Amino acid sequence: MSIVVTDITKMYGTQKALDHISFSLQKGEIVGFLGPNGAGKSTLMKILTTYLTPTSGTATVHEYDTKSNVQEVRRAVGYLPEHNPLYVEMYVREYLAFNAGVYKVSKERIDEVINLTGLTSEAHKKISQLSKGYRQRVGLATALLHDPEVLILDEPTTGLDPNQLLDIRNLIKDIGKEKTILMSTHIMQEVEAICDRVIIINKGTIVADKKMTELRDGQQQIVIAEFDYRVEEVALSRLDKVASVKNTTGFTYEITFSTQDDMRAKVFDFAHDNDLKILQLNQKNVSLEGLFTELTSS
Repeated sequence: MSIVVTDITKMYGTQKALDHISFSLQKGEIVGFLGPNGAGKSTLMKILTTYLTPTSGTATVHEYDTKSNVQEVRRAVGYLPEHNPLYVEMYVREYLAFNAGVYKVSKERIDEVINLTGLTSEAHKKISQLSKGYRQRVGLATALLHDPEVLILDEPTTGLDPNQLLDIRNLIKDIGKEKTILMSTHIMQEVEAICDRVIIINKGTIVADKKMTELRDGQQQIVIAEFDYRVEEVALSRLDKVASVKNTTGFTYEITFSTQDDMRAKVFDFAHDNDLKILQLNQKNVSLEGLFTELTSS
């Protein structure tokens, strides 16, 4: 396993930021790490990068303990924090050469990461002259300089325009073919487009840990139907593949089906067979965003 987190708890005084967190990541996985502000995402990332120590529990990166093997963990991890710290008055190549000296890696590696992150055309410029998208590329290039096994990315696409976002998304997917990536983000579409798996944390506790294929395969559908007369919920629940029925207001019902197939025709047939008129008939899928809202709204 590339990352193993076992029963991690982190206290700030009397405040519990993380509450017995456990999970593991395999090599080659790209995992989205989701949660509302203050849920504990950054705290866990700082533990995995050795900037913080847990109050209890253990974490290993590439089989190195984050408390007792600090230098080994730092060699195994590439970290891009949310606020990408750059010396903006330095030139791109100059900045990467400075960091290469810190990591004691060869000058050839600088050219490799410049090519890998698509910085070739910008390498001669000062960082202050770069767009935010290219600054993120410089941050990624820096994180990759020492060829780490694991990448930890904190909000890597925040503030990017659609074209920049697509470029960084494709870059992360390419890098993830050979490395393990744990990526914190608030952008659900990014998780759906990039990640193999999602972990959702709320109030310091993991509330969901699912593969994206599992979410897609098990995706539910809600049909919102408004009739001209009240209907017994039990009658609607007899429809094929119904998971639940809820009378929201008046004669309006939310019918949840355990399938992605469009079930509005079934509801229409139900209304016809029971001499009901349909005043409204809409359909929506239960997306990752819906799951996130459901699990973190309390």
